Amino acid sequence: MDWGINNRLSRIIKPKDGRTVMLAVDHGYFQGPTSGLENPGKAVTPLIPYADALMLTRGMLRTSINSRIDTPVVLRVSGGTSILKELSNEGLTTSMNDVVRLNASAVAMSIFVGGECEHQTLVNLSKLVDQSEEYGIPVLAVTAVGREMSRDARYLGLACRIASEIGAHFVKTYYCEGFEKVVNSCPVPLIIAGGKKIPENEALHLTYNSIQAGAIGVDMGRNIFQSESPVSMIKAVRAIVHEAYTANEAYELFNNLKDEDLKKSSS
Repeated sequence: MDWGINNRLSRIIKPKDGRTVMLAVDHGYFQGPTSGLENPGKAVTPLIPYADALMLTRGMLRTSINSRIDTPVVLRVSGGTSILKELSNEGLTTSMNDVVRLNASAVAMSIFVGGECEHQTLVNLSKLVDQSEEYGIPVLAVTAVGREMSRDARYLGLACRIASEIGAHFVKTYYCEGFEKVVNSCPVPLIIAGGKKIPENEALHLTYNSIQAGAIGVDMGRNIFQSESPVSMIKAVRAIVHEAYTANEAYELFNNLKDEDLKKSSS
C-alpha cells in the first residue's frame, strides 16, 4: 500500500492497538437537521477530544469545526438524495481537489448492494478509489442498508467483500449474529456502524461484541450525540475499544461519569 495511504490510515486506526473510535456526524447529508445535531458545532465540539476521527461532510466541517483541531477527518463525499426519495440513488458530491484542500485523512461513500441503484453506487466506488489513490487518500466504503435489505452475515459478507474487491481500504458495516464470518471473508479492516439510537447499555454491548468478533472499532453517531450524557458515552465506548473494558464495566463507567457531570452542573 502507498506510503501516503498508510500514513493517513494510521491517523485514524491507531497503530498502538490497531483500533479506532470514529464519531459519525454526517447524518444531515440526507436526514437534514437530525435530532442532537441541530447545532452541529455545539454538539460535536465537546466530543472531539475523545474521537480518533470525525466522519462528516465538507459543509459541516467548514461551518462548524475549528480548523485547528488535530483530529483526522473522514470526509463524506457521496450523496444527492434525501430520506424523501430512493436512498440508493447517490453520486459523488465532492471533488478530490476539495478533499485535499480540506486536508481529509480519508473519504467515505455508501454502496447499496441489492438496492435499486446498486450498479451506480458500485461504479461510483470504483471511480472514487481510482481518484483517491492518485492522491494517497484511503477510501472507506459504507455498506448502507435500505428498508428492504437484511442485516445477516450472508448479506453483509457479500457487501463487504464486494467493497474490498473494488478497492476500498476499509469498510463500515453492521454487526450481526455470526459476524466472525463477515470478518474472515473480508481482507480489509471492518468498522461497525452504531445505527439507530438504542439504550446506552445496549450500545456498549454492541461495541463489545463487535470488537470481540473481529471489528477494529466503531463509527458511532446517534448513540453518542443523542445520549443523555454524550461525553460520558464516548468515553465509555473508548474504554471498550482501547482499554479492553467489558460492556458491563463500560456501562458502570458511563453511569459514574454521568453522575459526576450532573453534580458539577448542579453545583
